[in-house]
Amino acid sequence: MTIKLLSAALAAALAVAAPSAALAQAAPAAAAQAGSASKVVLENSTRILTTLEQRRSEFKSNPSALRQFIDSEMNKSFDRDYAARLVLGVHGRGASDGDVKLFGDAMADNLMQRYGTSLLTFEGKPQVRVKSETPLPGGRGVKVSTELLRSGGDPVPVDYLLRNTGAGWKIFDVMVEGVSYVQTFRNQFDTPLRNKSIAEVAAELRNGTLQAAPASNSGK
Repeated sequence: MTIKLLSAALAAALAVAAPSAALAQAAPAAAAQAGSASKVVLENSTRILTTLEQRRSEFKSNPSALRQFIDSEMNKSFDRDYAARLVLGVHGRGASDGDVKLFGDAMADNLMQRYGTSLLTFEGKPQVRVKSETPLPGGRGVKVSTELLRSGGDPVPVDYLLRNTGAGWKIFDVMVEGVSYVQTFRNQFDTPLRNKSIAEVAAELRNGTLQAAPASNSGK
């Protein structure tokens, strides 16, 4: 997974919505839920790409404006606290909501401060094609499977896991080329969290001592 693609996916996809495949067949209630979740992914994609195209020059000259935009989008579409609890895993058992939020905010800010400008390197209008939607086991939500279509490049599979929070569908995990955002960072932060408190690890993310570093593939 490239850093560029992960950053784009975490910002709810850097592409114009262009669904060309029918939704997966499911029970009527599940199909209705899946349709609304897919709509969230596609609408976010369209809004983000349009804004990046319109404000590209501003964002290049003003990184703080770009970070503010990304943060705003993540608040709208990304279930940051739930994702943080999944990343913490066993280390989050019994943790307060405050500590979980502290960790989630620090991780997201660290990631976007390092890689946010990569969102501006996409030229033209990549497209997202919805391949299918399927309910997750245990009623945890739905998976929206998509492909990112790029001019001159192979399609990149991007899957979004969403749950209905009561305030609408929100993304809690992203899988780019089969690599999970949650699992990647759970593995990365396991050792620090074994030796330090959640608040201490969050503080190191804030001051840059510890960096959120997604796995990457060469040549993509």
